[in-house]
Amino acid sequence: MTGTHRALNRVLLALTGLLLTAAGALAAAAGTLPGVAAQWAATGRESWARIRELLAAAPLPDGATSWWTIAAVGILLLGAALMICWAASQGGGRTRIVAEAPDAGQGTTTVETGLVSRLVAEALAGNRLVLAASVTAWRGRGAAGGKSSIKLTIRARQGACPRELTDTAEQLVAGLDRLLGHPVPALVRITAGTRTRLARPDRAR
Repeated sequence: MTGTHRALNRVLLALTGLLLTAAGALAAAAGTLPGVAAQWAATGRESWARIRELLAAAPLPDGATSWWTIAAVGILLLGAALMICWAASQGGGRTRIVAEAPDAGQGTTTVETGLVSRLVAEALAGNRLVLAASVTAWRGRGAAGGKSSIKLTIRARQGACPRELTDTAEQLVAGLDRLLGHPVPALVRITAGTRTRLARPDRAR
């Protein structure tokens, strides 16, 4: 329902998982197999010697720093910037507009999440199964026609019947479809938490 690039995230997670798995396997082998540990130590010494030679091959005029050090710092800063951009791109797509439609040149009719939330609250007023409910709207990539998807979160009361809660959610979504004049993609989430455990049960468990 969001604008998150799921395919890219899965690729990055898969690569990260493979790298961590390989590093863990190598560390375990180095700790249990003497031959691998010796090879690992030798490789580390050779790598450090090559790094020192590389740094010495391109010194700055002051002689205390290498151009390679500056390049490494630049790469790290670039990586940090890319990570920030990637983190900022997560989620997204949230909107306060559930639906909108033009009125034959007379303007645009807009239905906001505030109105939908109030309607849901009124519909659930006095419901013995529900402590609270909230509505959020999302507009994913490629959404057209002023249509959005909604997420309906229902916080269940202690001892509430899941089947009855599901029926209640289905009735709410059907009512929203009639209100908007078209089916609205909806994600229904029924939750329970500390507030549910502390609430007075209205149904025998």
